[in-house]
Amino acid sequence: MNKKTNIQSAMFAEMQNKNLFRKAKNHAFEYLESAFERDIFPTEAALKNLEKFEESMPEKSGDGEQIIDLLNDYGSPAAVPYNGRYFGFVNGSMIPTSLAAKNLSIYWDQNAAMHVMSPITAKLEIVVQNWLIELFGLPQHTVAGFVSGTSMANLAAMAAARYRLLKNKGWDVTEQGLFGAPKIRVVTHTHIHSSILKAISLAGFGKANIEMVECDKHGKIIPEKLPELDDSTLLILQAGNVSSGAYDDFATICKAARDKGAWIHIDGAFGLWAGATKRLKHLTKGFEHAHSYAVDGHKTLNTPYDSGVILCQDEEALISALHTSASYLASNERREGMYLTPEMSKRARVVEMWAALKYLGKDGVDEMIFEMHERAKQFAEILAKTVGFEVLNEVVYNQVIVKCATDEMTQLVMEKVQELRECWAGGAVWEGEQVIRISVCSWATTSEDIVRSANSFKKALALVKSDLT
Repeated sequence: MNKKTNIQSAMFAEMQNKNLFRKAKNHAFEYLESAFERDIFPTEAALKNLEKFEESMPEKSGDGEQIIDLLNDYGSPAAVPYNGRYFGFVNGSMIPTSLAAKNLSIYWDQNAAMHVMSPITAKLEIVVQNWLIELFGLPQHTVAGFVSGTSMANLAAMAAARYRLLKNKGWDVTEQGLFGAPKIRVVTHTHIHSSILKAISLAGFGKANIEMVECDKHGKIIPEKLPELDDSTLLILQAGNVSSGAYDDFATICKAARDKGAWIHIDGAFGLWAGATKRLKHLTKGFEHAHSYAVDGHKTLNTPYDSGVILCQDEEALISALHTSASYLASNERREGMYLTPEMSKRARVVEMWAALKYLGKDGVDEMIFEMHERAKQFAEILAKTVGFEVLNEVVYNQVIVKCATDEMTQLVMEKVQELRECWAGGAVWEGEQVIRISVCSWATTSEDIVRSANSFKKALALVKSDLT
């Protein structure tokens, strides 16, 4: 007897007739068709309609097609399109081939923990690891773990650094823990990203123990201000300041720090990709002397969410810090994805990174990233010539920071820009002043988008001035 429950019968029927999936595909295509011209942020009506999702957990099973319609009718209008006029945070768009690859892999529904669970994702992780080593010019012994984003990559790097620095002093933190362990010094600078502070806290180092180093006016660490480094030091540097886009001086710092026995980690969430280009590679000169790196795919490379990488030159330290074993986990000589990441079960996110790199090639990566730099410079140039705006940073990569005459004016103009929904940019504090932060990180941003967006800034400024008079 092959009797099925009611819910089994319903789900088998949906798998067989495919209507549910056709409906989702059609809705998805409708969304894509409007993504480049729709409001850059949901309307008030769309946000109000999110109340449609507020209900008690249903008692009975539902209708799959009605559920997809509900998501489309009230969810799609409340989604934020990261298109060519979205400059808030550092959210990239999606390369079409990469998005299509992700959609295909979703139907595979692979657990990328081990080769035996998914040979295809295990193979692609090896391929992409090798491509990244080649692109960035890193030593061949570098390994890559594919994680959800730079926050997780930074944490993995902290764990690897903790393991190696303590192991060098005869202390196995994996077995002995931190109680009674030799002290590790954590040295970084005042402009480091908040995800680093989170990772430092989670790794057990304690934020209060950080030796903070002064930065220059661009947000770069001042090498001369560094304390004496030693073999107990974890030094954390930055490739791409989240506001100014500035890069720490790796050429001056990294090799000298490594020679002292320090572990050097570089947070390069969006900025490390400069090292994969011909015309911006000078920004990362000397970074090959670091031990570990964190980088996102879903930012500058424009893969879909979520996609991050931990790159580490010390494979033993990374695996020893992150790997666990159990009797049911097959042990062999293969590279296993879960050995290099905090997660065991994880989705096959490498598929879309492979597709993006396969599609772009080296020349495409260079062209796409340099174009973002050019568009950021264009935005800065227009605003610098507009009375009422002051550009505060040298545009070395893809970030622009601007302000108005007063903090109040800056805040009001930013809010008006967001309200107009022609483009979107967020706020920050830079050197104690309120600023508007512009991040150009979409493959889709054209020179016309920049003109259109800059005009929205001008309109917002005029409206705010009018309201204040």
